Amino acid sequence: MQQEVKRRSRHWKAVSLYLVVYDIVAVTLAFFVALWLRFDCQYGAIPQQYLTSFLHLAPFYAAFCVLIFSETRMYNSIWRFASVVELTRMLLATVLTGVFYVAATLILGSLAPSLGICRMPIFYYVGGIALQFVLTMGIRFSYRLVLLFQDIRLKSASPVNRVLLVGAGDAGQLVLHSLNQSGELREQVCCIIDDNPNKWHRYIDGIPVVGGREDILHAVQEYQIDKIIVAIPSATAEQKRDILNICKEAGCELKNLPDVYRLMAGDALVLNALADVSMEDLLGREPVKVDMEGIYRFLQGKTILVTGGGGSIGSELCRQIAAHGPKQLIIFDMYENNAYDIQNELRKKYPNLDLVVLIGSVRDSARINGVFEQYRPEVVYHAAAHKHVPLMEVSPNEAIKNNVFGTYKTAYAAMKNGCKRFVLISTDKAVNPTNVMGASKRMCEMVIQSFDKMIKEGRESEIPRLYAHMNDEDGSMPAGLPEGFHAQTEFVAVRFGNVLGSNGSVVPLFKKQIEAGGPVTVTHPDIVRYFMTIPEAVSLVLQAGTYAESGTIYVLDMGDAVKIDTLARNLIKLAGLKPDVDIKVEYTGLRPGEKLFEEKLMDEEGLRTTPNKLIHIGSPIPMDTERFFGQLKELMRASYEEGADVRSYVGEVVETYHPAEKIG
Repeated sequence: MQQEVKRRSRHWKAVSLYLVVYDIVAVTLAFFVALWLRFDCQYGAIPQQYLTSFLHLAPFYAAFCVLIFSETRMYNSIWRFASVVELTRMLLATVLTGVFYVAATLILGSLAPSLGICRMPIFYYVGGIALQFVLTMGIRFSYRLVLLFQDIRLKSASPVNRVLLVGAGDAGQLVLHSLNQSGELREQVCCIIDDNPNKWHRYIDGIPVVGGREDILHAVQEYQIDKIIVAIPSATAEQKRDILNICKEAGCELKNLPDVYRLMAGDALVLNALADVSMEDLLGREPVKVDMEGIYRFLQGKTILVTGGGGSIGSELCRQIAAHGPKQLIIFDMYENNAYDIQNELRKKYPNLDLVVLIGSVRDSARINGVFEQYRPEVVYHAAAHKHVPLMEVSPNEAIKNNVFGTYKTAYAAMKNGCKRFVLISTDKAVNPTNVMGASKRMCEMVIQSFDKMIKEGRESEIPRLYAHMNDEDGSMPAGLPEGFHAQTEFVAVRFGNVLGSNGSVVPLFKKQIEAGGPVTVTHPDIVRYFMTIPEAVSLVLQAGTYAESGTIYVLDMGDAVKIDTLARNLIKLAGLKPDVDIKVEYTGLRPGEKLFEEKLMDEEGLRTTPNKLIHIGSPIPMDTERFFGQLKELMRASYEEGADVRSYVGEVVETYHPAEKIG
């Protein structure tokens, strides 16, 4: 390797030496030819005094030129990438040396005529300077010209991807320049699309701007396009969504320049910045804005516990919390592989973070209480839950044990050990639930609202300790609250819909099905869901967690509902394939517990605003806490006895629970 580096170093130094020799010859020859041309190309007609003056000054002038060229980096530039910068430097160097030459002949000719130097004809000066520029600049740019012809020959001799470029602005020109510079890529921009009518029917680097977005599909056919590159990073999310939705209908490979900040890396990296168009791009959502300063103040210097910290939402919570300077971050998860992965990631990225990773279940009263007693977390984000709807329909008792009573035990331990804030991660499936998972999450919301009500009434000591087994009273469940204890814990819930890319999300499933050649399975042609990216959802969860309004359910604005059928077909088109032609779309019928659409609020809940327009507050629904706690005891007994009628108990607790009938 070192030998190769030394060899390449010697190569460019040798090239620089050759250029020095060439420049000495070139500048000398330039002025001699100018003198020869001045006297009608007849050497014998040149007066002897002009020849003498030329010969006396030529060596000194050549040396001066080499010095100026060196100072303007004419011997250090990489000429295969020569541009206007190098052209400007050479022009400057030529003007400087030319002025020096004129001044030298005039001054020396008048002050020291004995040196044999005299004033030369005007054409000699003008012609010499012009020829010098042509000869010195020509040899340098000829190298780039040769490489350009080689690229053209290679591209013409091999298959080329015909590219349509969307965007004739700065970003589009940078992409065009990068493609032209890249000899390795077999891609040729054939036409450009831009919505600015002033650019239509004009050319950029010889490439025609053929029209606006409405002309995309026509241009694809006319120019036989294989690939579309969208280079409009400054466009709004809605504008880009509309253009991408047109492009995906073309059946071409589709690439996108994600954001304008990537361009700061320089055009050498622009092609690497091009990315596949994602579902997030097609959703057309503007980036979620949160009060990062407020979140930072809330999290900084605090001990924070994330249950289910290895899952999709939990792990992103850990990432964003770790970036905000907590005193200590505790990850609690029952799945060791997930916990191990996020542990390694955070330790590598934040080596100074006080990170604790613990394995255990929120269903284990002693374990979760022990964690709170030992580490005393001030803030808890409770993301641990079973979330897969069809699986929970088959195993409803597990949904109740893990979701409802795992939340209950974690909330009790938080209250008992002085935790300041408890944030429950809920779901829109808790609204008028048609499945056990959704009903269990609604009960989780009821748990934290009941705890909040009892604390506000000063009756926290009356909150029952629920025993899963008969021997819990012998020490498995933590001891009750000490006499005179008054809880300080604020309980809130954050409710949102589906997140793109999460475990169990339809997007990864559809992509796998497309890669396998199909079919892509959609449960029902009319099913719709709300979607948000994981980082967006988590940033809003953190924002909601900073609002100190205990007992509330914060509802995240998920934007417009998306038809799953449309989502599946868009993913097929993004892969450059045609739905129902290349990849078949099959409808399998709604799964157990699944409904056609999700709701954000129940009829009884009002809607209030927060400082962040994407976070709303659902007003608490009045409830009989004593009756609720009694129902939970019966539900716990039924679930741990593996009762087959647990759904009937769920229906008594959650009156809005109505099991869905399967739709074919």
